[in-house]
Amino acid sequence: MKFGFLSAILSEYTFEEVVDYAADNGFACVEMACWPVGKATRRYAGVTHIDMSKLTPTKVESIQKYLKERNVEISAIGYYPNVLTGDLEDRKIAIKHLEDCIVGADKLGIPVVNTFIGRNRLETPEQNWKDFTSVWKKLIASAEKHKVKIAIENCPMYFTTEWPSGDNLASSPAFWDKMFAEIKSDYFGLNYDPSHLVWQRMDYTKPIYDYQDKMYHFHIKDAKFYADKYNQVGLFATPLEYHSPKLPGLGDIEWGQVVSALNDIRYEGAAVLEIEDKAYEGSLEDKLKALELARDYMNQYIR
Repeated sequence: MKFGFLSAILSEYTFEEVVDYAADNGFACVEMACWPVGKATRRYAGVTHIDMSKLTPTKVESIQKYLKERNVEISAIGYYPNVLTGDLEDRKIAIKHLEDCIVGADKLGIPVVNTFIGRNRLETPEQNWKDFTSVWKKLIASAEKHKVKIAIENCPMYFTTEWPSGDNLASSPAFWDKMFAEIKSDYFGLNYDPSHLVWQRMDYTKPIYDYQDKMYHFHIKDAKFYADKYNQVGLFATPLEYHSPKLPGLGDIEWGQVVSALNDIRYEGAAVLEIEDKAYEGSLEDKLKALELARDYMNQYIR
């Protein structure tokens, strides 16, 4: 198992600074945030450590050389838009950049692109399914052509304003079953994050066994479910009213149990820290402290 972190937390750093930090702090790999250059639309979005739309042969050579010199791998390209959004112009832009990420990953020799399925939250399930099959069959065909695996994160993308259903269809095993049955491909799998099942009150270890052949990448993030708040606001409240993302060890996940399951299935891919704990967002120093605290905690299970 290769231990690393998602670079979005270090938005102040250049690509080289991210790689240097990984090399100097005991990380074997980095999931590189590769959004289109521009303004972020939400927390942890809009971070561009490699501009995938401008990957010249010279730039590819420079990136690969720097990684080799510092003995750090890129575990995946991370780009998490809503490619099924109802805004058709935004949808077109997101699909184009996701295609750029697939092509760019091939050029760089990076095995995985991490993303979301997306969702039109104001459309019917039937229309969303039609859009899913139309968009994603083409994207997976592109991934197959370039021999780059697409790993779908299972975050519902429903926190506060994403009423009524969130921005990612692939938030539960029920939908994973449907999407993998519809698009049968060795290049279509999961970037599994157990924290999202915590606040949905689901078993977060069982999917590791059930979808072991689809475990292409893994996010280490914890979540704290506040029963007292939930009892006050109930099922139909927005999710951040009763839960919060946390550093590993500060939430409800039993990480020994999770890593044991990964070992049971002989998982040999990347396991990367995704830092989204609001208690550690005040400054760059806070974010570096969060990465190091999370690293030290997880080092009892992964090195």
